[in-house]
Amino acid sequence: MTHLPGVYDPLTAALAARAGSAAVHLSGAAVSALRLGLPDLGYVHGTHIADAAATVVPALGGVPLLADADTGYGNALHAVWTARRYAAAGVAGLHLEDQVSPKRCGHLAGKELLDAGAAAAKIRAVAEAGTGLVVVARTDAYTVTGLDDAIARAVRYVHAGADAVFVEGVSGAGDLAAVHAALPGVPLVVNRSEAGGVTAGLTDAHLAGLGVRLVLHPVAPLLAALEAARTAYAAIAADGHAGAVPRLPWDAFTDLVGQDGALELDARYAPEVPA
Repeated sequence: MTHLPGVYDPLTAALAARAGSAAVHLSGAAVSALRLGLPDLGYVHGTHIADAAATVVPALGGVPLLADADTGYGNALHAVWTARRYAAAGVAGLHLEDQVSPKRCGHLAGKELLDAGAAAAKIRAVAEAGTGLVVVARTDAYTVTGLDDAIARAVRYVHAGADAVFVEGVSGAGDLAAVHAALPGVPLVVNRSEAGGVTAGLTDAHLAGLGVRLVLHPVAPLLAALEAARTAYAAIAADGHAGAVPRLPWDAFTDLVGQDGALELDARYAPEVPA
């Protein structure tokens, strides 16, 4: 079982890779917040995610990136275009959900589901697009129409070509066990988000026994970074400096951005000064 922490720019990607992450995640909610300053209510398009991914992937050093593809940003035709754009950006896999457009964050009320047949057609179109992307089918039915419909949709999406299933909102062992029983051998993906997700009390061994193979932590590093920034801003406003605030050492920062290597390259190709 693999834990995928959220990354959202080259420096967080580099930090995740150096920490030993086996894979990472790019959240639509994070991109919406950081690029647009807006909530996860359908403002972001696949171009935003692909552009963010293109800056993140080079810093990962080969660590695979799973990216949020929301609803595919339209019908099956648009979903295929999205998949191709993601693949061109170096993304390794995507998750595609069955809400209508514009979508809502999975943890909010008021979600509307796409017809299961139309959602399955999008999954099939992306799976058959030849991009090489891992396709995770996400269903938001659990909190809208219940567990049985969520399972029925997940089964249908696997038959359409999904490589793994993400039943958004399922948090307890009993419901996860029901999903696993209906989809033996199919990798399950769960969300461990501060907005709501799988109960933290379930151990990795327990989750693995329930068929879970990927655990997403989409915004934990982002929230940690924002809390640190808030503390620094408050200290500067109150004290005139951030001396008491824990910070990354400057040398670690310059190492992270590759300053020494850039300076060596600059020196190597600097024009010779005439004698």
